[in-house]
Amino acid sequence: MLFKRLSFWPYGLQLKECGLMTPRQAFADIFDAMNAAVIGQEEVVRRILIAILADGHVLMEGFPGTAKTRSVKTLSKLVDSEFGRIQFTPDLLPSDVTGAEIYREQTGEFVFQNGPIFGNLILADEINRAPAKVQAALLEAMEERQVTVASQTHPLPGLFMVLATQNPIEQEGTYPLPEAQMDRFLLYVRVDYPQSEDETAILRLVRGEKSGDGKAPPPPISQDVVFAARKEVNAVTVAEPAEKYIVDLVMATRQPDRFEGDLPRWIRLGSSPRGTIALDAAARAHAWLAGQDFVSPDDVRAVAPACLAHRVHLTYEAEAAGVTRPQVIEALLKQVVAV
Repeated sequence: MLFKRLSFWPYGLQLKECGLMTPRQAFADIFDAMNAAVIGQEEVVRRILIAILADGHVLMEGFPGTAKTRSVKTLSKLVDSEFGRIQFTPDLLPSDVTGAEIYREQTGEFVFQNGPIFGNLILADEINRAPAKVQAALLEAMEERQVTVASQTHPLPGLFMVLATQNPIEQEGTYPLPEAQMDRFLLYVRVDYPQSEDETAILRLVRGEKSGDGKAPPPPISQDVVFAARKEVNAVTVAEPAEKYIVDLVMATRQPDRFEGDLPRWIRLGSSPRGTIALDAAARAHAWLAGQDFVSPDDVRAVAPACLAHRVHLTYEAEAAGVTRPQVIEALLKQVVAV
């Protein structure tokens, strides 16, 4: 169970109105509300919350219509935030993302006009449809939390998160993300089709929304609650055995020859140190959501596929055999044992 709930919803609402709700309870309510709006994607919701708690970005890959955009927009309604959407297209320009300096005829001066990147929750929709120059416009924003235009640096908001989507089946008119940019995403989240019982619930949910009978979402939490939750996540203990397990997993991606089986034939290049940092941050967020004050090997294993899959480079042999990156990480988890 993801959360150790301390209250059911009506009592939790009373606590919120009295200002007594803890950050963990607030995120428990967000988890419930998102799952009510994005049916059949509980693991996707969990990892999005892990990303916002760990102050990272998410790359979501899935077929059209699997609620990738809906999940991001739902989160923006549950957190008091400014939502920005960038629809990536082949004719998009870097200035369409970052903003540009505009000449004001009245004053005779150039004034910087913020682009859509200056928000809190940024949906980069179909990010692989824009050329590399536009994709690179995100690099500084994602890593440094700032934008530099005409030698002037403009800081981004304290709450800043990029949630990018891409379609795995369409290749025409797309530009694969460079590995340097993939590395900037804390988590890679694969969004699959829902199960048949969830499909029925989706039908009823959309039908109710169109008729006006849908359940209203809970009031949004303030950004201060998010920052308070992040402080608690940063205080989660990572003991030396858990640290060693994190490092062992990352080193195994760089030295697959130490293991038997298919790993040496599948892995061409391993994870960067950002993978180690991502595993640590995501594991602490996962433990905090579960009500723990320490990281266990189970927490590390739970987030390892999302933290490492997009940071592992496959050999041509693996690609020709149809092996996927998540499959490689699952095989890796079977080989590397926590001490």
